[in-house]
Amino acid sequence: MRLRVLLFLRGGYLWLASLMILATLSGSACGYSLAGRGSFLPDYIKTIGIPTFANRTPIFNLETQMTQKVRSEFIGRGHYQIVPDAGNVDALLTGEISSINIQPVSFNTQQLASRYTITMTARVELRDVRENKVLWENPNLVFRQEYEAQSGGQAQLDPAAFFGQDQNALDRMTTEFARTIVSAILEAF
Repeated sequence: MRLRVLLFLRGGYLWLASLMILATLSGSACGYSLAGRGSFLPDYIKTIGIPTFANRTPIFNLETQMTQKVRSEFIGRGHYQIVPDAGNVDALLTGEISSINIQPVSFNTQQLASRYTITMTARVELRDVRENKVLWENPNLVFRQEYEAQSGGQAQLDPAAFFGQDQNALDRMTTEFARTIVSAILEAF
């Protein structure tokens, strides 16, 4: 059998075998597509306004950092013009960061927290301005991340103090949160 296949391929039928393989693979598609490709938003949406999110947490400047990360993530996708205001736009993305909590999840031998779970809750809505309808929304978007405790040995359950010590954790969390939001909007999840 193996010899026949090799003879078949050597006999100038390589292009036919390739075509048959491609036809078989394309006929058995599962409905999956690559992330970040295309968009499920209406074609007439070209400009998206993303004003600064509201911040109901004690974290200073969280709304500014979060909004900037969401804008950057949209810009990185390359399909839309992103503006920081609500006027003269095709769609409007609004958000409110409702809460942020820190809980220890792992302890060292001295019973000090060695790892934390940070939970952030937000409300996000993308509205089609032309049709005045909601295109995507999540009124209770919950995002969790785990972080190693900072050296120094004190348990830190105050989010403002935690992020004051570990600005990198805040940066990582806002980056992942922005990716989650933009992917959910553009890929219709």
